[in-house]
Amino acid sequence: MLLGLFGEVGSLLSALKKKRRDKDAFIAYESAVVEEFGDALWYLANAANRVGLKLSDLAGRVVASHVDWSYHGQPIVHTFAHLQNTSNYEASTSTAFETRLIELAAKAGGLLDSYASGRTGSNRDRLAADLVEVFRALVRAADDADISLDIAARQNVVKSEGRWPHKRVWGRPFDEGYPAPEQFLRHMVFDFSERTVNGNTFVVLEMNGVYVGDILTDNRPVEDDYRFHDIFHLAHAAVLGWSPTLRALLKRKRKSKPEIDRNEDGARAILIEEGISSWIFTHASRAMFFRSTTSLDFDLLKSVRDFVQGYEVDVRPMWQWEAAILEGYRVFRLLKEHRGGQVIVDLDEHSLTFKTR
Repeated sequence: MLLGLFGEVGSLLSALKKKRRDKDAFIAYESAVVEEFGDALWYLANAANRVGLKLSDLAGRVVASHVDWSYHGQPIVHTFAHLQNTSNYEASTSTAFETRLIELAAKAGGLLDSYASGRTGSNRDRLAADLVEVFRALVRAADDADISLDIAARQNVVKSEGRWPHKRVWGRPFDEGYPAPEQFLRHMVFDFSERTVNGNTFVVLEMNGVYVGDILTDNRPVEDDYRFHDIFHLAHAAVLGWSPTLRALLKRKRKSKPEIDRNEDGARAILIEEGISSWIFTHASRAMFFRSTTSLDFDLLKSVRDFVQGYEVDVRPMWQWEAAILEGYRVFRLLKEHRGGQVIVDLDEHSLTFKTR
């Protein structure tokens, strides 16, 4: 937790550096700063919780335990808003904010130093005092940046719930209520067959003995078995209930609503899904195709969400994307091992089942 807290403070400094360096080219500055403040609060709260302290305990001491800070909030601390008196919610790049961030980094460094030296190992009060100093510096930095910690905390809760939910809610199918020919079948069986003709190896996808789409090769000088990548579209359909690529291949586009057919099932949506599949494949190939992976990197999942922003699948939380990706690669590895096979897609169970032929 302490390492995470220090890392998030470093991320705040990095965001400010990028804004100073890239200026308007760093268009994500404001959202990045708000997110990093929220992440820092998350680690601060959990670090305190490890020693039986609530964030509200620290907040009371932030206000009451010093006399040299010009506090502009309210004397009673029940919410983050009580700690602040921000004039607006636009992230600043002022020199004052820079100074506050350096101060915050120093306090976070002091906290780690106390921990590393053993001064807080058996001294809960010392750890609490260090946490208060970090909290105080965090509030001061947020004030100078005109960032609402209340907003940052709320957004962090939404993000955390999307990644590690208390209860998994899959969401309704995107094609629910459409005519039957425009809906994915809730149970589908596909056969992947690898064939070689005139020295060229390719994969054929069939459903009920009918070819689905074109034959696929790796389309790369060095073979990497990307020719099996349709499995990722099947995983998207099974777990997310979304795959404009598979919908087009199966001729189940939602043409009864032209705007949905054009925007959600159209060429751009297909290209986005193909782009996601190819981009993740590059990452997966460096990690043995997630063979020993049970949890994906948060930045990878965040980037996927950025890819699909504005499309219907944007409502699917990160944990669901993680499940879709890991399920797809689980079966991809089996297809690689057996050089093909049968895949059962169950949209009701949000699962894929592999069988050898």
